Amino acid sequence: LHYFKSLQVINLVSNFNINSKEMTSHPEHVGDCPDEMESVDDEETADSVAQRILKYPDVLAALQSQHNPDMLANLPQSVKRRIKALKKLQLEATHIEAKFFEEVHAIECKYHTLYLPLYQKRCTIINGDYEPNDDECHWVSDEDEELSKEMKDKMKVDDKKEEPEKEEAPSKGIPNFWLTIFRNVGLLSEMVQEHDEPILKHLKDIKVNFIKEPMGFILEFHFEPNEYFTNVVLTKEYDMKCVPDEDDPFGFEGPEIYRCRGCEINWNKGKNVTLKTVKKKQKHKSRGVVRTVTKTVQNDSFFNFFTPTTIPEDINGGEVDEETRNLLTSDFEIGHYIRERIVPRAVLYFTGEGIEEEEDYEEEEDDEEEEEEDSDGGKEGGNNIKPGDQNCKQQ
Repeated sequence: LHYFKSLQVINLVSNFNINSKEMTSHPEHVGDCPDEMESVDDEETADSVAQRILKYPDVLAALQSQHNPDMLANLPQSVKRRIKALKKLQLEATHIEAKFFEEVHAIECKYHTLYLPLYQKRCTIINGDYEPNDDECHWVSDEDEELSKEMKDKMKVDDKKEEPEKEEAPSKGIPNFWLTIFRNVGLLSEMVQEHDEPILKHLKDIKVNFIKEPMGFILEFHFEPNEYFTNVVLTKEYDMKCVPDEDDPFGFEGPEIYRCRGCEINWNKGKNVTLKTVKKKQKHKSRGVVRTVTKTVQNDSFFNFFTPTTIPEDINGGEVDEETRNLLTSDFEIGHYIRERIVPRAVLYFTGEGIEEEEDYEEEEDDEEEEEEDSDGGKEGGNNIKPGDQNCKQQ
């Protein structure tokens, strides 16, 4: 693909160079070109200019977008008919792909039931309802592996010589488990305000319920009794669809969230952190009298997550304004992230290991992009990314 793009850009630059030389070779055209064009080094070849242009994908894309419609328009009618036949085949393949994703979702629902006992046991340990035995706590950490057996023995001898260890203060479960995760994960920490933290200390568990038909899932946030609201569980429901769009069927990339619903929070009096009271002074235009007006406005809070922006059923997605669309997109990303990452791998986000893995993966992607740019720039060495690697990234 880059080879053909190079040819197109080279042809474009070659034509430009030829035209420039023709203009400078005729006295009547001297001075028609801007000064900066006249100062271009005559020794600079079309190949070198093309290589520089290839480093700017946006410019290349613009050139391609102008070229493709002209190319298609100039094709013979018989070729255009065959292209339409290929598109019909592509549409059939897209619908098969949709069926594939439907079956994947059904498998997710099936295996989710196998995870539930593990999640339930995790919840009992976090909240101090169950104390794991020695076998259940046996885990060789990376730090333990680095210490040799001799060092461990030496440490044991030194410990015996030192003062007796102080008894730990009694604790229950893992305090502030979910709040710590919210603090660690950037996507969630941006939502959590200081006044939210005392409430999130009462968060006992986050659960996911998969809905097979119609496709979707529900996030459940379980709280212990607290002074802020009377709800035991706060829910967020997400509806998904796995059908190619009639207007853009080839844009189909798998199941997508298209709608979500929150729940009503029964706040105790004076404890609603999603609202705040502001006072404004107003001055009468003619009398000059000043009065103070008190208003209740929305306050930044994680708990606004449970009152999402809604779109009426009769409004098409294309009619939604940009601000609303951005809010919904952000909401969908957070819900999907909690379902796919936080709930299944909670302990790793508590310790920070899950975040480090994500950062390492992002760095690997950046390195791959740099390698692609180097190869596009004409440096020695080919692209080491295999088709199988690209498929993994898409998943």
